[in-house]
Amino acid sequence: MSRPQIAIFTGARGRGSNMSALVQAAQDPRFPAQVAVVVAPRPGTPAEERATALGVETRILNPDSKDYAVQIESLIQELGIDLVCLAGYTRLFPKEIVAQHPTQIVNIHPALLPKFGGKGMYGHHVHEAVIASGDALTGCTVHYVSERYDEGNTILQRTCPVLPGDTPETLAARVLEQEHIAYPEAVFQLFTAK
Repeated sequence: MSRPQIAIFTGARGRGSNMSALVQAAQDPRFPAQVAVVVAPRPGTPAEERATALGVETRILNPDSKDYAVQIESLIQELGIDLVCLAGYTRLFPKEIVAQHPTQIVNIHPALLPKFGGKGMYGHHVHEAVIASGDALTGCTVHYVSERYDEGNTILQRTCPVLPGDTPETLAARVLEQEHIAYPEAVFQLFTAK
């Protein structure tokens, strides 16, 4: 019996480390799903190159194309995708796809939502805001994708401290460690809870 299928959508700028964490977790036969495809917005992105190196099929779908949502739905149907994971994907996912698959699209955010989320809150912007807030605790959130940035229901959160003297870079590295644990853990839970 084949395992449920995951598609990972990546962005143009990200390193692909969360995508890699998911792919590597899914390569364990005990993991309840497998990564069928990694989707990049253009050829030659770090995530696309990492996925290829990990032996995962890659596809290029341009988010600026007029029929982007149609292309996504076609991919979902063609490959029998059960879950879409966004990793380093900083755009709003097409609302038509979100409406058709409200519990099949998830994202990871580098803060404890609902704090420090929304449009423009990604990467160093998030960590700068966390440090400026004076919060002693931060972390990451895996959540369902909705039609608005970072407002879908939370699936799982992991925390880590904000230390005196932290820079956005040092804090990002600490949060990223938690992201690499949280994303595979959340996906595992989604498939084993059914």
